[in-house]
Amino acid sequence: MEGPARDGHRRHRRLLDVGKGEHHATAVTPAGKKTFDKRLPNTEPKLRELFAKLRAKHRTVLVVVDQPASIGALPLAVARNLGCPVAYLPGLTMRRIADLYPGEAKTDARDAFIIADAARAMPHTLRAIDNEDETISELEMIVGFDDDLAGEATRVANRLHGLLTQIHPSLERVLGPRLQHPAVLTLLERFGSPAQIRKAGRRRLVTLLRPKAPRMAERLVEEIFTALDEQTVTVPGTEAATLIVPSLAASLTAVLNQRTLLAGRIEELLANHLLSKVLTWMPGVGVRTGARILIEVGDGNTFPTAGHLAAYADLAPATHSSGSSIRGEQPSRRGNKQLKRAFFLSVLAALADPISRAYYDKKIAQGKHHTQALLCLARRRADVLFAMLREGTFYEPQQPGSAA
Repeated sequence: MEGPARDGHRRHRRLLDVGKGEHHATAVTPAGKKTFDKRLPNTEPKLRELFAKLRAKHRTVLVVVDQPASIGALPLAVARNLGCPVAYLPGLTMRRIADLYPGEAKTDARDAFIIADAARAMPHTLRAIDNEDETISELEMIVGFDDDLAGEATRVANRLHGLLTQIHPSLERVLGPRLQHPAVLTLLERFGSPAQIRKAGRRRLVTLLRPKAPRMAERLVEEIFTALDEQTVTVPGTEAATLIVPSLAASLTAVLNQRTLLAGRIEELLANHLLSKVLTWMPGVGVRTGARILIEVGDGNTFPTAGHLAAYADLAPATHSSGSSIRGEQPSRRGNKQLKRAFFLSVLAALADPISRAYYDKKIAQGKHHTQALLCLARRRADVLFAMLREGTFYEPQQPGSAA
């Protein structure tokens, strides 16, 4: 990231605005002179040819991308193989920097130049990429797929909720809260309508559900038949739902089974990382949230202070004021949404921890509403987590009366 080298060669900034079939590559010198600006096929021979050519002219070629994973993985792998340092500029940072440049057009060429010039003039905005941490690379791919499956599970479950509510609201009130339980999904996959469930009879249903829910089977069957007795009319569309409900139940079962398999692999990968115990030692941080925090934060060295981490996770409130009008402090909504979600999930789980709950109750007593209190607790936990990651220490609960 320095200026001209002693031997007369200059460190070259090069950016790839990555794409699926081809990238747009822009190279600039430390003085800001553009020396390369054209599209580049996303193939190893072309990437290797260009990097080698630039390295022959310049002492070091810094390769910067705007997406270090997925479509940006091959350029980074080729650059590392040739000994080029690599980095990436986060998308949120890039969008803010883009406002400093003239024009509003959104083109690959403009984006490539902006990020290359930002790497030249504002090197502190770049984030390092650990070229040896294969664990995080694999975690990122698997956790991303797990997030997709979670979204699919929510979509299918919502569809099932809607169908059951439409044809038999009383039955939905019994099954809805347990919709992702294996016993309920087995029931719906076998019997797709209230009439089919009633026809099966209590004894057959108990036999069907007991392997999946030994303690709940008989009670659940009684609740189901009580709900069935509350409705005597058949709602239009029930016959069609008979065909759809089993299919949706089977789909939801398959998705949940996939998530279970992925959870095992995520736990295995996380356990193999040096920071796994540091992360999961903190109350409320489970396997999935710990993996997401590790992916987005790493060891915390890319953040100068805990405040920078909080801002990146969208946990630092921003004051909105104009003249005499002050609208208070609200989240900026510009941070990393996945990291923020991981923090909030860990906060919700941590409310079972007495110390975290006491801090939450304290904020409620000060007049903050539920979301504000959660945000305060999340910010506090971000500060603690930052210190844990930087120092490699485990979570230690504060003793009553100790300093904050």
